[in-house]
Amino acid sequence: MRPHDLTEIRHLALFRDMRQSSFDALMQAAYVQGFPQGLELIRQGDHADFLHIIIDGAVELYASWAGRETTMAVVRPVGTFILAASIRDAPYLMAARTLERSRIVMVPSSDLRAVFREDSGFAVSVVEELAGCYRTIVRHAKGLKLRSSRERIASYLLRQSMIAGNVAGFILPIEKRILASYLGMTPENLSRTLKVLEADGVKIDGQRVIITDRARLTAVARPDALIDGPEPDDTGRGSTLPPVIARS
Repeated sequence: MRPHDLTEIRHLALFRDMRQSSFDALMQAAYVQGFPQGLELIRQGDHADFLHIIIDGAVELYASWAGRETTMAVVRPVGTFILAASIRDAPYLMAARTLERSRIVMVPSSDLRAVFREDSGFAVSVVEELAGCYRTIVRHAKGLKLRSSRERIASYLLRQSMIAGNVAGFILPIEKRILASYLGMTPENLSRTLKVLEADGVKIDGQRVIITDRARLTAVARPDALIDGPEPDDTGRGSTLPPVIARS
């Protein structure tokens, strides 16, 4: 593993408060593997043998049932996923596939659980991480159940603008089909709603978003701190969808 990768991983909230000896033991047991685009990394229902840390590329977390499929999150460097299943020694509730060529650190779940029991600093970080994941899932569920598709899209666009520094223009970091799935709609519904939103202060040109009237777009989204956040430590790092899920 490259020294730079180790430094990046060590600075993640999950690992930064653990003892150095514990971190060294975890990284000694871990290994790095490269994966091509479009490869299924894990399947829902399989046993959680590894915690995954993405250091290059992008990974989609998704779930399926009865022939239907939905995007749960997109993880980008440096971020972890499948922490809950690894700690609980339980089956994966989600599947994962690479969206582009990726390099991923695989940390054996058995070693993760052993350090969790012995290193109190790491145990506290795990609890905080999982609490953050839970709160993000609740926020997302509230958005899906309480907002219209127009309001959900407007909220997402404003959130991405904020993560980028409140810029007026930015590039959508994921394909529209993935965004539609995450927001609980079809790609066709997403396209129609984006056209409607042109009258509400936003222009879409391919993957490029230009906010032409932030006040009007905000009026549509009606931001709410109990749905949109942010959490105190919410930086957007590691995800192109609302953050903490991508670290779970």
